[in-house]
Amino acid sequence: MKIIDLKSITKHFGRITANDGISFDLDSGEIHAILGENGAGKSTLMNILSGRYQPDSGEIYVRGKQVRFRSPRDAISAGIGMIHQHFMLIQSQTVLDNIILGTRLPVFLKREKLEDEVSSLCERLKFQISLKARVWQLSTGEQQRVEIVKALYRGANILILDEPTSVLTPQESEDLFNILKSMKDQGYSVVFISHKLREVLSIADRITVLSRGRMVTTIRNQNVQKEELARLMVGRDVILDVGAEHTSPSVDATGGEARPILRMKDVIARNDRNLVALDEVSLTLHSGEILGIAGVAGNGQLELAEAIAGLRKVESGSIYVLGKDVTNGSVKDIIDLGVAYIPEDRINTGSVSNLGICDNVLLKSYDLFSFFDTAEIDRYSEGLMDGYEVVYSSLSTPVRHLSGGNLQKLILARELREIPKLLIAAYPTRGLDVGAIEYVRKVLLNCRNNGSAILLISEDLDELLDISDRIGVMYEGKLTFMPTRDVHRIGLAMAGSDEC
Repeated sequence: MKIIDLKSITKHFGRITANDGISFDLDSGEIHAILGENGAGKSTLMNILSGRYQPDSGEIYVRGKQVRFRSPRDAISAGIGMIHQHFMLIQSQTVLDNIILGTRLPVFLKREKLEDEVSSLCERLKFQISLKARVWQLSTGEQQRVEIVKALYRGANILILDEPTSVLTPQESEDLFNILKSMKDQGYSVVFISHKLREVLSIADRITVLSRGRMVTTIRNQNVQKEELARLMVGRDVILDVGAEHTSPSVDATGGEARPILRMKDVIARNDRNLVALDEVSLTLHSGEILGIAGVAGNGQLELAEAIAGLRKVESGSIYVLGKDVTNGSVKDIIDLGVAYIPEDRINTGSVSNLGICDNVLLKSYDLFSFFDTAEIDRYSEGLMDGYEVVYSSLSTPVRHLSGGNLQKLILARELREIPKLLIAAYPTRGLDVGAIEYVRKVLLNCRNNGSAILLISEDLDELLDISDRIGVMYEGKLTFMPTRDVHRIGLAMAGSDEC
């Protein structure tokens, strides 16, 4: 039985068509995944269903009745709740306070009665949450459960989850899937938005693929392969597993003797809140090696990359590149040693969004050209853009108009115009579509195979396991090197467990 039926939904943002006549339906007691490239229109469609946006045209039916939502409150009243990727909880308040906040409750209801109601709901869902705990005391997975309980307590029986595993450890992701399957058995319906093919295949009953704001197809999850889904998303065959051969620390990818390129010894650095973000971090990274850094976001990965690149002050300890002490050295000196940096934030850190392609390309090579030699600058920029298959309309086009994938390729082209001695790559495939991810991984492997030492920070464990030679885990500022590639043990380390 259809519990949700969207018909020909269209939504424009200025000249951009985010949704173009999309039809989608959800059955009662079903987990329905929405899959698509970055910018395919997945979140826009679900923001329409959850009342955050209103469609320009099209119809929404809930349980056979046509509705028009003017706000998320209208959607909640119709039994629809959305769990956003970034949780909307008040960290200083208790779990119970967050769950009941904003609900219209009779004045005669006492707190004990409310607590009993929420406890009963948690027990039915088999959630282990302390209602008296402050939200800041909870793990990321527990905070996500609070969001789910909050939606269900408000009467939602249809849940929309937007990229729900992006901030979870493997164990927390597995727990979430078990919760969703249990909810499905109890009659709840779930829309699961994700770009992770393996997760979609493990949890969904049906899969809808979107591309460039349009619906490609809806298929039942029966004997479907990852390669088929990737082809539907991108429109061509995609190599998902690059199959890199892992090197030993003594021999680099070129077959020669591995040289230590980066050494860190007992480095301590603070984050922007003046809290210790790097807690006596030590590591050695060799030529022709990819060292993958795993961890839940916010455990010191960003500060690690910035400290090496010269963008964050080191409080104590030392950093050496090619044997030279670069601790708190200038960014220019570090670049001149052959260090390239792909930052986590490609918009605010990796580029100047209001400037054109040429200006962004020249940010690290401005001294190679005369300011007045525009023809040579254009030829140089065009060569880099063509070499990295960047799609653009004009070299003067502000880079804010590029797609996420094309902006990332521009940054790769700029940073890797020469094979670097050391490459710091922070979340280089975050937010990219399957085709762009394939491209970025090939570029990283090419650098490694040509002798670069690569520090790869990623939230995608599959990516790290696929192309890294060694794996370390960051947790609360400490770096632990894993003696195994076992996902379960890596997940435990990401959660700070001593059992790993």
